[in-house]
Amino acid sequence: AAPAKPARLLLVGVASERLRLSLVVETRARELFAPLGPSYDRYARLLSFGQDPAWRRFLVSRLHVGPDDVVLDLATGTGAVALELVRRTGCSVVGVDQSPEMLAEARRQISRADTTRIRLVEGSAERLEFDDASFDGLTAAYLLRYLNDLPTGLRKLARVLRAGAPFALLDFGVPPAPLPRAAWNLYVNVGLPTLGRAISPGWHEVGRFLGGSIRDFDQRWPVGGLVEVATEVGFEDVRARRLSLGGCTVLWGRRA
Repeated sequence: AAPAKPARLLLVGVASERLRLSLVVETRARELFAPLGPSYDRYARLLSFGQDPAWRRFLVSRLHVGPDDVVLDLATGTGAVALELVRRTGCSVVGVDQSPEMLAEARRQISRADTTRIRLVEGSAERLEFDDASFDGLTAAYLLRYLNDLPTGLRKLARVLRAGAPFALLDFGVPPAPLPRAAWNLYVNVGLPTLGRAISPGWHEVGRFLGGSIRDFDQRWPVGGLVEVATEVGFEDVRARRLSLGGCTVLWGRRA
């Protein structure tokens, strides 16, 4: 039994380090985006050259759900995806976000939309407090880069979906073709931080952060790798599509 003890200690140490890194990533994301709630939708549209709403609409179009279904929307932010889900499908939505400031803005948006089909919950996608097979669908916009360990994170998402339930995930990408990539690099290196500075200190920080975050994720998880890992952890019929010359990637499929 004695030789097994160091192995157990190593496993505990690895788990503890993963938890620590997860909390660091969550804290950084919360600090970045918490001040932006009231202005988020307006400037996300502006800084993406009007593409952000179209990306979200495409994301929602990948989910074939109806009025009797309940969809989990992670990183719900200001509730834009949740509201689009209700408008397009009539489903009910549970929107989860770790930022109380973002959820406060989501409540204002939902109140203006005059719908009772959206319930908001403060929480983390890394620690979902829902039973297995609780939901008929799942969406998330701009969550993938913030999952500390992508296979583990995706496995947690799969856990709360019933068998056969659809999912769709959206995040930024790096254009693969040389000319669009060069333009993208110029924008994220110079244009985005400059425009962010003109808007507010909070948006300046986001502008400085995003380029490196997107590049790092794209290098570690190219589109083919995303499809492969999603299939390995419990999803099937997984597909991916680049939008806007590769500036956005949408991944979708269904729970195996």
